[in-house]
Amino acid sequence: MLSASQRAARCAALIRRAVATCAALNDRVGSGSSGVGAARSSAAPTPLLPLPTLSFSAAQVATVCETLEESGDVERLARFLWSLPVAHPNVAELERCEAVLRARAVVAFHAGRHRELYSILERHRFQRSSHAKLQALWLEAHYQEAERLRGRPLGPVDKYRVRKKFPLPRTIWDGEQKTHCFKERTRSLLREWYLQDPYPNPTKKRELAAATGLTPTQVGNWFKNRRQRDRAAAAKNRSALLGRGFASSSTYDEDSADSEINVDEE
Repeated sequence: MLSASQRAARCAALIRRAVATCAALNDRVGSGSSGVGAARSSAAPTPLLPLPTLSFSAAQVATVCETLEESGDVERLARFLWSLPVAHPNVAELERCEAVLRARAVVAFHAGRHRELYSILERHRFQRSSHAKLQALWLEAHYQEAERLRGRPLGPVDKYRVRKKFPLPRTIWDGEQKTHCFKERTRSLLREWYLQDPYPNPTKKRELAAATGLTPTQVGNWFKNRRQRDRAAAAKNRSALLGRGFASSSTYDEDSADSEINVDEE
């Protein structure tokens, strides 16, 4: 059994080998292209240069993909994946490897290739441990497409409608009943805490985040949206009691407010 430091050293060595191979491949391709003109002028055609090969097993490829994905180095991850189809002898095995598929999904998202991302997520069933990240990619990709189509940022109701139009595929969803990203048990716990304290301090936000699997930002936004709903309801009731009626200038969707995630606010 390898220690954590030994595993880290082995991953680093694999990554260095992969990067070196990618660089060699680029050099070979570049030199081959520069010699095309000379080949045309000579009597005998220039033979094709042999491509370098990766001598990694599928398990080693998966380890490199996981390490680069965790580091957030998407550009390096993309270069490594680019080398696999032409250099690895067992492409079929890699096509079934979850770490490789997840890495390809991440690269496709960051490159704006949303159709490729959707195809990967819909055609392969992923383990539950990968669901949260892949669900976020699925939703964010659809949000970006909707924003480009409409020419403006999406509001909470807009995002709610996008989620209704493009539900999560069962390949990245465990089948538990959800209300637009927030599961029912999460909503129930949030409501219980809200009744005790509608203005949680940062410490309580962190505690609730740990209990629900959300981030402190998501927890804070849920409480902010819930307070906004309650204030609107109270204003409506006061207006009704005064006999003036109440007309809202915009429609506020309760479910979309419960599930809305605004990562820019705490």
